[in-house]
This record gives sequence, structure tokens and C-alpha cells, in this order.
Amino acid sequence: MGIIVNLDVMMAKRKISLGELAERIDITPANLSILKTGKAKAIRFSTLEAICKELDCQPADILEYKKEG
Repeated sequence: MGIIVNLDVMMAKRKISLGELAERIDITPANLSILKTGKAKAIRFSTLEAICKELDCQPADILEYKKEG
């Protein structure tokens, strides 16, 4: 897939754990882990907005497109 998820990078920069972020944005740690590892097939805009609000970042700080091949 050409979409790279850099959520772990932003979480490290903000020094926040997966469990803490999951609690703050009201999502299960398992679902946040799926997103963090890049295994998610989709993300709701409301979830993306909540993540960006908590991490004080832009969507482009979390999601990146890389051309395959």
C-alpha cells in the first residue's frame, strides 16, 4: 500500500503511550494499534481529527503517500 502511517513517530515526539492516546481519543487500544502498525484499511475523519487534536499535529504528520514501484 502506498500510504505510510507515521503515528508511532508522532506519539514518540509527544511522549505519549498507545494506551494513553487511546483513552484520550476514546478508541480501543487494539484498534489504535491496528492503525499505528499500518494494518488499517480505513480511518474515520473523526478519529483522525481526535488524534491530531491530542498530538497537536496535522494529518500529513501522521499519513504519508509513497509511490510504489
